[in-house]
Amino acid sequence: MKSAIRWALNHIPRSWLQRLASWAVPIMGIAYLGRGRECPLCGSRRRKFMPYGYVTSREDALCPRCLALERHRMIWLWITRHTDLLERRPRLLHIAPEVSLMRHLKPLYGNSGNYITADLESPLADLHFDVQQIPLDNGTIEVVICNHLLEHVENDRVALRELHRILCHGGWGILLVPEDRRRATTFEDDSVTDREERTRLFGQYDHRRVYGRDYDDRLRSAGFRVERITCSDIATASERELYAIGNDDLVVVYKD
Repeated sequence: MKSAIRWALNHIPRSWLQRLASWAVPIMGIAYLGRGRECPLCGSRRRKFMPYGYVTSREDALCPRCLALERHRMIWLWITRHTDLLERRPRLLHIAPEVSLMRHLKPLYGNSGNYITADLESPLADLHFDVQQIPLDNGTIEVVICNHLLEHVENDRVALRELHRILCHGGWGILLVPEDRRRATTFEDDSVTDREERTRLFGQYDHRRVYGRDYDDRLRSAGFRVERITCSDIATASERELYAIGNDDLVVVYKD
């Protein structure tokens, strides 16, 4: 199973994966029926979640029913427990929309026009644009969800300034990236274009950098106030095991 998933991630175009995953993953997930894990987004129970990863597969990662990964389960717990997003339904821009989150948010917002999905090429998105040049007016968005995208972007500092520009004062966002907290500074080298070398250096063939402990500084330099929320602030130890949400921080930004 690990090898099959890893091969698919590295060889099938992302737009095709997004179409195939909704039916192929649940079929494979039949082998994981059981009661050891629970997904807080869809409520499904499995003996464990499916493995996931481009290079090294992470155990207990992917919900076979709704396709939620560890970070999506953590985000959903925080949103439902610590924000009024589901009740107030602020104008939300969801960039590179994850299916597991979008399945809840899109019906919730209905036809209000306040939930906007965007991606460079995803067939699931409402709008298609480069995050380095967002075609939205200043201060027109109240909440931004943009996860595991900035590592793909040519100039992430420009993208961060754009996200800050469109966010209204008092607005907030969840901006997660793959981080290597052992690194003091972010490593990037645009001269590396070979697919295999990028995978070796950055952990994935289409990544441009590996973020270090200076990620928060990049966010602040774009104008954001940054808050790091630990998993223990979101869920109890028994819940973290049940939901398999890992130990990564949730990075929330604010525009004061």
